[in-house]
Amino acid sequence: MSEIHPSAVVSAKAELADDVTVGPHSIVEENVVAGPGCLIASNALIASGARLGRNVEVHHGAVVSTIPQDLKFGGEDSLVEIGDNTVVREYATINRGTVDRGKTVIGSDCLLMAYSHVAHDCLIGDHCILANSVNLAGHIEIGDWAILGGVLPVHQFVKIGAHSMVGGGFRVPLDICPYALAGGYPLRIAGLNAVGLKRRGFERDTLKALQKAFKLLFFSGLNTTQAVDRIKDEMEIIPEVKVILDFIEASDRGLQK
Repeated sequence: MSEIHPSAVVSAKAELADDVTVGPHSIVEENVVAGPGCLIASNALIASGARLGRNVEVHHGAVVSTIPQDLKFGGEDSLVEIGDNTVVREYATINRGTVDRGKTVIGSDCLLMAYSHVAHDCLIGDHCILANSVNLAGHIEIGDWAILGGVLPVHQFVKIGAHSMVGGGFRVPLDICPYALAGGYPLRIAGLNAVGLKRRGFERDTLKALQKAFKLLFFSGLNTTQAVDRIKDEMEIIPEVKVILDFIEASDRGLQK
């Protein structure tokens, strides 16, 4: 049976699984769906358009699925989708989509730490971590297993590749290559996120191939087009290297070097 605190305001038009918990003074609006095991702590707002998977935690003061901070927003129906087992910590804010994508998506098993912000139409993969006060502008795409350090602003339309790690306190103006470790002023690619990849079970031969690709892309003095040509000519294109090549081909803002 759901545990809804007497001081919470829950719309009769919200769809909550039988075991959802809603804490004191929280608000759950109409057109909200929350799956089994969800926890909505005190003073949280789950606004219209929120879709919470299984075992999602929304902590004290967090705000989910409010309208976009976009002057072009015309009041269209849109969503925020949050995958299973994701945790949204205190005072984090997540805006719903615009007509562009129709939804903001956060994958499963993610952690959004306190005061982080996810703007309209962002797409975040599975197993991602946004540390305290990460600020995502609109239309950002983040691949699986990416980690973003604290107090990190990310420019709109930036893509951050899977298994990458960006240090805290820096500004991200361009796309971050999958598997990369990035930091510094101005931001630069420091190398392969080797520690993270080893922890996730990447084989030694795969790491060697990725190291070679990174050497050509970021430490050879070649421009991106020249480096990609060298990779295609000189390397076996294993799946992990193909991920990099596909990411570069799809890059709109350009690759952070």
